[in-house]
Amino acid sequence: MRVSLATSAGRAERPNEDFVGAVPGAVVLLDGAGIPGAEKVCSHGVAWYTHRLGGTLLGHLSRNDGRDLAGILASGIAEIAAEHGDTCDLEDPSSPQATVVMVRAHQGGLDYLLLADSFLVLDRVHGGPEVITDEREVIARRECSAPLDRVTSGTPEYDRIRDSCVTALRARRNQPGGYWLAKDDPRAASEAVTGSRLIADLAGVALLSNGASRIVTPYGLTDWAGLLGLLAADGPSGVIRRVRQAEAQAGNGPGAPAPDDATVAHCTHLPRQESA
Repeated sequence: MRVSLATSAGRAERPNEDFVGAVPGAVVLLDGAGIPGAEKVCSHGVAWYTHRLGGTLLGHLSRNDGRDLAGILASGIAEIAAEHGDTCDLEDPSSPQATVVMVRAHQGGLDYLLLADSFLVLDRVHGGPEVITDEREVIARRECSAPLDRVTSGTPEYDRIRDSCVTALRARRNQPGGYWLAKDDPRAASEAVTGSRLIADLAGVALLSNGASRIVTPYGLTDWAGLLGLLAADGPSGVIRRVRQAEAQAGNGPGAPAPDDATVAHCTHLPRQESA
């Protein structure tokens, strides 16, 4: 399997909280959740968490011991929680956490796992791209922020309601009926979106963090089919470069999203046999 990778920090003064890496036949991408106040409850920080968890997942995947991806993720979450559980308040809602995307070529199929709002794009031989993501956080955020639609931005009432919306959203994290991320509870792995596709039906796959997926939404520079074309022509770094150009053009105007860490992995020449 041929894998091309690129990642870019959203802000020069802050560490890149994304992680991406590969071992033969498998790829892992994590998007760290940079929540204000995380440094007060965990001295290590979000970037440490994503890099540590990502490296641990790659280690498990390289062993090729037959476990499914959810089992590997559960083990990884438990191991990293044990590493800093004695020094950091992992139960605090602001402690480090991350989205997860994993793919693995195995016995003629491509297994996948997604937890939270990163993206997997399957480049199908027939029928165009298939886009897979975990929409539960987006749905929860939309529902929790609905009260803001009835108040005027910039007013004390808006600020008060916004704070209550943030509290309501955090209360849904890693809870039944809410949304799930990799944090300190291995049970989150069992809530991941998982599946498999025949490798014979795929020309390739792409993994994108939320920051990189902005090239499609909200910037609308291309659609998912166009994204695959850009990856074939310019690689992951070309996609990220276009995202940065769009962010620069949007500036700091009302409603413009702040620059975000952006990461892309593009996999081609998928192995037709079990070994990669």
